[in-house]
Amino acid sequence: MPSPLPWWPAAGPIDLSVHDLPHAAADTEWWYVNTHVRVADGRELGLFAAFFRIISKYDEATKTVEYAHSMTWALSDLSSGRYIGESRVDERSPQLGLERIKNARGVKDERLNRAMQEILERDQVPAPDRVFDGPVVTAHDHLHLRYGASSFEKQSDGSYRVTLVDHDNKHGAELVFAPQKPPVRHGDDGVVRGNAGEQMFYYFIPRCAVSGSVMVDGERAAIEQGSGWYDHEFGGYVESEQPVGHDQPKPAAPDQLGEGAGIRDLGWNWTAVQLDDGTDLSAYEIVDVKENETVGKWLIAIDKDGTRRSIPDVSFEAKRPWTSKRTFHGYPTSWRLRAPSIALDLQIDAAFDDQELITVISKPAFWEGRCSAKGTLGGKQVAGNAYIERSGFENISTLDEFFSAVGTEVRKSTAAVLPYEPTHEEMRDLIASEELAHYMDGVSTPGMVETLIRPIREMVDRGGKSWRSYAALACCDVVGGDSRKFSQWLAMPELMHVGSLIIDDVQDQSTVRRGGPACHVVHGEPIAINAGTAAYFLTQNLLHSEELTDKQKLRIYDLYFAAMRAGHAGQAIDLGGMASLMPAIVETGETKELEGRILACHRLKTAAPAGCLARMGAVAGGGSDEQVAAVGEFFEAVGLAFQIMDDVLNLRGFKGNLKQRGEDIANGTVTLPIAVAMSVLPRDKREWLWATLQSKPKDEQTIAAAVELVQICGAIDACADKARDLVESGWRKTEAVLEPSLTRVMLRAFGWYVLERQY
Repeated sequence: MPSPLPWWPAAGPIDLSVHDLPHAAADTEWWYVNTHVRVADGRELGLFAAFFRIISKYDEATKTVEYAHSMTWALSDLSSGRYIGESRVDERSPQLGLERIKNARGVKDERLNRAMQEILERDQVPAPDRVFDGPVVTAHDHLHLRYGASSFEKQSDGSYRVTLVDHDNKHGAELVFAPQKPPVRHGDDGVVRGNAGEQMFYYFIPRCAVSGSVMVDGERAAIEQGSGWYDHEFGGYVESEQPVGHDQPKPAAPDQLGEGAGIRDLGWNWTAVQLDDGTDLSAYEIVDVKENETVGKWLIAIDKDGTRRSIPDVSFEAKRPWTSKRTFHGYPTSWRLRAPSIALDLQIDAAFDDQELITVISKPAFWEGRCSAKGTLGGKQVAGNAYIERSGFENISTLDEFFSAVGTEVRKSTAAVLPYEPTHEEMRDLIASEELAHYMDGVSTPGMVETLIRPIREMVDRGGKSWRSYAALACCDVVGGDSRKFSQWLAMPELMHVGSLIIDDVQDQSTVRRGGPACHVVHGEPIAINAGTAAYFLTQNLLHSEELTDKQKLRIYDLYFAAMRAGHAGQAIDLGGMASLMPAIVETGETKELEGRILACHRLKTAAPAGCLARMGAVAGGGSDEQVAAVGEFFEAVGLAFQIMDDVLNLRGFKGNLKQRGEDIANGTVTLPIAVAMSVLPRDKREWLWATLQSKPKDEQTIAAAVELVQICGAIDACADKARDLVESGWRKTEAVLEPSLTRVMLRAFGWYVLERQY
């Protein structure tokens, strides 16, 4: 049993007049509430709020302490399935964030750290986090926290008043929590142990009557019925009775942990359950994420009369995975809570899946939401409401992992659009509509699966680079929109792209695609041509959305077909080839026209569709004309750089030998590095290189000699530099019209990802 620190509650009842107050020596402290309410119009809502304070600096000479503050809150609207979150941070957060990155406590992917650092160095806070809209004031003689416009205050009658206001004053709450049970110690008689030996004292009031009002979309509604929960936790160090300085090694609360040496990566599952028989339950499990090892687990049961029981044989099992379409992190949305000693078996299910709160505070998000509980306790059927928090189990730490997760969701989204076993209605909507249902007369659904769906799905399911699908959703968010409203768009760019791959392979007579036989090799050219062409049009239903105005819909349709026209024009250039220009180039070394034609092919086939998809997302997100143009131009720059780097990597070699080094040489393809080399090589070398390309060499020695020739003349490096200049120039124009945000961080890092990729 850990020994208590002198300023922690002594044995016996907790004196709230003392311990509700901020603890000056606590390295980490927070106050938390959640509530389940029904408002006057019958809607059911859930809400949680957390007010944090940490020691950010301790001066050994003066013994003075500086604190940093943050808060998060979110409202769950069960009737609409909407989750409205807010995250506020201290004005010194940029400096604190820079220190974390400097001390190697940022994220694992250095491109993301660099992108974040660019924003923080400008003393900016990336949205959705926002600086408090007013001073932070913490009283010391009574509990009164004022964090900007929001506050947490204990009233003279022992109740707690919570005021919450969001950044645009459209959502918020005025709540009063009146305790109906005494405070209860969590953990080991109040002590919760974390990593590196730190100790936190944790108590809670499991049931409160809640009154007041909630504001949604600017409309305030009075609470007719409400039940709430209050948590308070403080501590964070062990040895010294003095606060631990910011610049000294110290343990930290789980949500403040980074990647520093000796610090374990901790995640936790936590629940607060209020059952209809008057029983309240709180389960808390801390997990070493790397080792998948539980380092602390508790279940506290509070009977109707307030009696506390600590239950040792608890299991808290996460189930039913769900993946966010904004962060692409995975979360369970169902849990099973069991304890045989009290005959407890509860199923706890999310009211709806998407209750993810995005915030740099917990890099980059956590799941906390309203749930329902149902099962048995003590041999009797019980039910009730619950809150679940899931944090620290990040399954993505690098951009490679991120785009792998995006790819998984793209394939799921495409499978939903093109199921292998479609219903009659699903097939009808693919080839016709409800209005034109008679088009289905005589149609064989199994036959359509084999000749239309399967040829496309086989290509999609092999996986590919999913950045095109990310472009539209990211650009919706980066201009201030909500990509959750358009998550069905994930499949759209993939269908567009796969359709072009299938047709390209027929035209080029390529036999391999995405690690398997090309579509026409498996299904024959007629089916491949038809399926590839159909893929362009199967996206139409995905563009439909009630969230868009008629003007937005028209603009999005125009952009989609602009992408299609550009892609086919680029393919026409590709089919025409570059060979006709080469004899003159061998003679003169003048490659301006050749380089322009290669770049035009890349721009039209890859950059223009990517730019149009980005513009579509920005239009859907309500971006200004300037923002729509900027993100479009940036993705055009990235798309062009992507193709240039593909040419570069073909000669440098792909990671893991994904493709044979010098494959373009073996195929006789005139790429940009070849064109640049032709502009600087002497005539005899130009003649040899062109003759080598025309021969389509298969022996490794000849291919290696050609690659070396292009390398030593500086053409490969020059192309890589051109790609970098494109991305950097495009970004400078784009960042000027975008507010700082986590999505902007992702887009910036994505540009570097394209330049620095090795496959």
